[in-house]
Amino acid sequence: MEKWIGAALLIAATPLHAQAANDAPFKQRCAVCHDATAGSGARVGPNLYGIVGRKAGAAAYPYSPAMKSSAIVWTPEKLDRFLAAPGKLVPGTKMPIAVPGAADRQAIIAYLKTLRK
Repeated sequence: MEKWIGAALLIAATPLHAQAANDAPFKQRCAVCHDATAGSGARVGPNLYGIVGRKAGAAAYPYSPAMKSSAIVWTPEKLDRFLAAPGKLVPGTKMPIAVPGAADRQAIIAYLKTLRK
């Protein structure tokens, strides 16, 4: 019980921007295929630096025709839907891997939101 209270106090005392910037889920689930460093190129998938607010298919990467013509702007809500089921939101996308856990998706999106110019 004391350990739990201590952990809860530590989390509560951590500034929200630091809690939101946890990059562990991104590193575990996304970094194998995606870079998220400003100025870096694509890997197997596009670079995700600055993705929040960007039009889908706009970065330097050979996107599928489906992604290029999707007219999606990557809001946190759209990213959540895409990460949950990429082929459902954009049939024909090249991204084959979903992130089924809502908590992981939210942590990834929170991290991506910190990656801005």
